[in-house]
Amino acid sequence: TRRGELSVRVDSWTCLAEARRPFPDKWHGISDTDTRYRQRYVDLWVSPEARNVFKVRSKMMSLTRSFLETRGAIEVETPIFHPIPGGANARPFTTHHNALDLDLYLRVAPELYLKRLTVAGFEKVFEIGRVFRNEGVSTRHNPEFTMLELYEAYADYEDIMQLVEELVEYLAVELTGSTILKIDERELDVARPWRRATMVELIEEAIGTTLSLDTPIDELRAVAADHEVPVKDSYGPGKLILEIYEKTTESLLWGPVYVTDYPVEVSPLSREHRSEAGMTERFEAILAGRELCNGFSELIDPEQQRLRFEEQAAQNASGDDEAMLVDEDYLRALEYGLPPTGGVGIGMDRLAMLLTGATSIRDVVLFPTLRPEQN
Repeated sequence: TRRGELSVRVDSWTCLAEARRPFPDKWHGISDTDTRYRQRYVDLWVSPEARNVFKVRSKMMSLTRSFLETRGAIEVETPIFHPIPGGANARPFTTHHNALDLDLYLRVAPELYLKRLTVAGFEKVFEIGRVFRNEGVSTRHNPEFTMLELYEAYADYEDIMQLVEELVEYLAVELTGSTILKIDERELDVARPWRRATMVELIEEAIGTTLSLDTPIDELRAVAADHEVPVKDSYGPGKLILEIYEKTTESLLWGPVYVTDYPVEVSPLSREHRSEAGMTERFEAILAGRELCNGFSELIDPEQQRLRFEEQAAQNASGDDEAMLVDEDYLRALEYGLPPTGGVGIGMDRLAMLLTGATSIRDVVLFPTLRPEQN
């Protein structure tokens, strides 16, 4: 130009596509959170921070697969349509197959199919895929979310806990350069080893009351009432202890901590504890005050599993639509022999939240589930 600015002289041009709406100014971005989620294509255009979150998520998935494959695990794909909902206590979405005139359920977990593969001789097997639960929406919950489920033969819940903390530490170092993550203006050090504590130990730390399955049920109900924990008449000791833990203790945990030894009553797929009667070899990992994963030594006895399924089915018939049903084919698979097995399900969206510092699951899901837009 006359002022010396480097410019382009156009001799001819071709329109490749029309843009009938202008993008927001990149400097100011989008201030309305709802618009960011509804119009993610705009959010990603104007916000380098948003783009980086999903680049980190993509890399997290790639590194996770590599981590597991180098340890001898193979990745598989199992059905999303299930004839019987199972693998987790959750309300399923239902659909109908017209050609077969068959009601089907979107999977709430791939667990039972993956354990069928362990019966078949796949000693280390995993799947990363979408699962669907017809539940509420919150900063921690989206009705469809990504789950990593892993099963390893000849392992137990101690082995699986070690694997999970190795994976999370590895991802933190690879993606952030440190084991110390910054979340909600606080720090979370995911370096191994993580703390392990039983559920009843953590309840005692939180409310100063010692509880066990031997505590009289009236006393458990009184403790629940004292702490404004809603309960139902049908709850047994194990369910009461779980409700007390979830309402009084879980939110106080920053972690990382493994909460171990859940009651049999609330763990229908978990192996009974080798030394604590009425408890199971089950754990949940709490990081930054959020549950990251649920794992256990698997129940491998088909007769015990049938009894657990029947108890769940009775609860379902009584109105608990999150309770499981009897899966006869899975029981048949167990009769062929499931070796001692450890397994875990990790919420990959929540893991992405940890690794990016996000405070809402919607920030790490490209197109989260939202109410219909008004007008």
